[in-house]
Amino acid sequence: MAKKISYGEAIAEIEEIIRKIEQEELDVDELSDKVKRVSFLINYCREKLRNTEEEVSNILKEIEKKQAD
Repeated sequence: MAKKISYGEAIAEIEEIIRKIEQEELDVDELSDKVKRVSFLINYCREKLRNTEEEVSNILKEIEKKQAD
């Protein structure tokens, strides 16, 4: 099973890969794999943000409901 990464770890990995691309530290063989990894990590971060936004929204609705009672 793959290790689950945190949002912060995903962002850090994206930044590191981008740095390596900008510094031309990756060879052609690595570049494709790294671009695919960045794509996966970006989608992971978007999903994590979407889920967090939904959770916060639900919590706020719950608080508003309790205050209205």
